[in-house]
Amino acid sequence: MKFEYQLLINQNQVIDELELQSFEMNIYLIKLKIGSEQGMLYDNGKLMRFNNSQQVRDAFADVKVLSSVMIHDSPYDEMIGNPPKTAANLKVPFSMQQPY
Repeated sequence: MKFEYQLLINQNQVIDELELQSFEMNIYLIKLKIGSEQGMLYDNGKLMRFNNSQQVRDAFADVKVLSSVMIHDSPYDEMIGNPPKTAANLKVPFSMQQPY
């Protein structure tokens, strides 16, 4: 499912879980879970991309988010010739509050 950013903001939607997916070179994408639906966040039909975690906090400052996590996957082992890792991606809590 696609979640359109402006619709979420305009409808004052409560987000059950916000998953911040962190990739190399400061690429952050958002996967949302709302009720039984889950999907990526879009803006005007295009996958919404953030350059840092603070942009995510700012974008969702006025939205109620019940839970948020950051997922990080690193391809470095494969890039340097090591076998692919078998461990799951790193999943850590992500605070939606503004840092001081």
